[in-house]
Amino acid sequence: MGTHIGEIAALITAICWTINAVAFESAGKKVGSLSVNYIRLFIAFLFLSISSYMTRGLAFPTDATSHTWFWLLISGLIGLVLGDLFLFQAYVEIGSRISLLIMSAAPPITALAGFFIMGEKISFLGLVGMFTTMVGICLVILSRNPEENKVQFNRPVRGIIYAGLGALGQAFGLILSKLGMGSYNPFAATQIRTIAAIIGFTVIITIRHKWSEIKAAFDDRKAIGEIAIGAVFGPFIGVTFSLLAVQYTATGIVSSISSISPVLIIPASIAIFKEKVLPREILGAVVSIVGVTLLFL
Repeated sequence: MGTHIGEIAALITAICWTINAVAFESAGKKVGSLSVNYIRLFIAFLFLSISSYMTRGLAFPTDATSHTWFWLLISGLIGLVLGDLFLFQAYVEIGSRISLLIMSAAPPITALAGFFIMGEKISFLGLVGMFTTMVGICLVILSRNPEENKVQFNRPVRGIIYAGLGALGQAFGLILSKLGMGSYNPFAATQIRTIAAIIGFTVIITIRHKWSEIKAAFDDRKAIGEIAIGAVFGPFIGVTFSLLAVQYTATGIVSSISSISPVLIIPASIAIFKEKVLPREILGAVVSIVGVTLLFL
């Protein structure tokens, strides 16, 4: 079991992303994606501080080197601010199920980034996997219009673009995390990324004059409860296990295993959001995961 710590952590990450996505989609439709993004960070930081103190005797990452701070702050700005800013809006626009499917493009992006930045190799099967992943995504988001006899997006284009930008943010955030973290404690590393995200969103909310929206969100107790659930399973448990995973195995393998969320979320989408899931969409989700798996064989 000790030789598979990274893989087990990545699987736990996938489960967390599924719970996180469902909770945040529901909350985002009630109080807006920006409020969800901001409030969840403070809840997550509280849990991270408690966990860090219990596991290593330090509530805050005061022992991190300047190198660690620099790269993890950049990682937080790219992954938790820019990436999640677009991803959470995609949850509202096209739903968490389709958003997570598009997010399965993150592993190919991560592999390419790992190749150029960290010298990680990509095999021929990896290239086939990239293509297969994109085929799976296209099976779901594209359909033929019989009236105009052409293929077109069957979901709002804006939501698809947002999810794609979210995938870019996650991929580069993960690569930068590995550059900065090394053997540093995952809880403390996530704290640094969360600090960067809190600062980033504070600037965005101030510039966009959205403080009244944040304040109004606290009036919806159900939404706050959903944000709390999402915060525990997302920025706290999910992000921490993803960082733990990349400490023990390659970033590509982590992305591969954690990308099964598009399949895990299908039952939840049917039960909670009463979505009608077409056989083609289930096939597309499975194909995308097969592609991600091929990427790292």
